[in-house]
Amino acid sequence: MLDKLYPILEHYNEISEKLNDIEIVSDQNKLKALMKEQKSLTPLVEKINEYKSVLDGISEARELLSGKLDPDFKEMVQEELSELSERVPAIEEELKILLLPKDPNDDKGVIIEIRGGAGGEEAALFAYNLYRMYTMYAEAKHWKTEIININETELGGIKEVSFMIDGAGAYSRLKFESGVHRVQRVPETESSGRIHTSTVTVAVLPEVEDVEVEINPSDLQIDTFRASGAGGQHVNKTESAIRITHLPTGIVVECQDERSQHKNRDKAMKVLRSKLYEASLAEQTDAIAKERKSQVGTGDRSERIRTYNYPQGRISDHRIGLTLYKLEAFLNGALDEMIDALITNDQAEKLNQSTQG
Repeated sequence: MLDKLYPILEHYNEISEKLNDIEIVSDQNKLKALMKEQKSLTPLVEKINEYKSVLDGISEARELLSGKLDPDFKEMVQEELSELSERVPAIEEELKILLLPKDPNDDKGVIIEIRGGAGGEEAALFAYNLYRMYTMYAEAKHWKTEIININETELGGIKEVSFMIDGAGAYSRLKFESGVHRVQRVPETESSGRIHTSTVTVAVLPEVEDVEVEINPSDLQIDTFRASGAGGQHVNKTESAIRITHLPTGIVVECQDERSQHKNRDKAMKVLRSKLYEASLAEQTDAIAKERKSQVGTGDRSERIRTYNYPQGRISDHRIGLTLYKLEAFLNGALDEMIDALITNDQAEKLNQSTQG
């Protein structure tokens, strides 16, 4: 295995040398690209060096044991050899995971869209619960959140909301949230105490740079209108809200959260770029997604991925069969246990696919 890893170490050392090159340092684009590549390779290189160190230790211990040693020293060397040998399988598994092809979007921020589905006002109220849950998770991670567009109801629910989460690795943590989220609870307006089932759809898009998606200005229809809503900060009397229609695809995006028409246009263009990027990505990965047994990571919005059951205080993720009885903490942003399990499952499946391939 080590033979396959040496080229990675050599490439990493080459990057380090280039970062000291005056010509590279003076070119900001090249410097930024190399620093990004170095950062992405660092965890793998550290694990390779650890693996190399353990194998060297095993080799040295075996060499010592092949000679004449006094009993006490021999016992100590044998213990060290045993400890080092036990570490090898775990390190090799970690290396296999680190060597898996990385999602190029993992380091990016995200745009999340939440829409109330079946269930009317109850679905809108749960859409607000999910919006709050993700913003609290982002706050715990010290990520920045910013509303793009929101359509509130009179009772405090949300018909739909789009918002950005800006933070390194946000997409890697939140990409598995795309899909249908189902809630089972007794609505406050239900006098008989009957449990209702409602649904909310969540879409998670990677935030993309201008250079990644080319948009022809002549393909855009841009309309302005007055912001509207249930009241409060999201309503104004000027036509500052923006609606952009991408004519070739029919994709429509809106932004009405800012007072400034210019700011709303910038935000709407960010959403449009992400949607066009997602659409092109979906075409490329559609064949692969159909072959996969698990839907984790495919971002299929029509699939029911999770149920939130209030009477039992549980959250069940149907893709990986994990149930947690921590509903209140979960809705307050404690998502890491579920997200870690989804990532682990995805890695295991990719490992399985790589060994079969």
